Amino acid sequence: MSQDVNADVKDKPGFNPVEFARETQREIIKVTWPTRKETLVTTVMIVVMALVVGLFFLAVDSALGFGISRILGMNS
Repeated sequence: MSQDVNADVKDKPGFNPVEFARETQREIIKVTWPTRKETLVTTVMIVVMALVVGLFFLAVDSALGFGISRILGMNS
């Protein structure tokens, strides 16, 4: 019985940091990195969209605040 347990332990692969580093390096080589232009365009699009959404929520918040203050009779 103890021989079976030892055989199972030998068959199970352990964590090998050197092999992990090699496999990681092989996977990184496969990655298609964006060009500088693609990165710049994506960044500008994100900033513009964040500004548009921010302005939208500012307008909605202001309109709701104005409407609620008029309903409650608060003139501010």
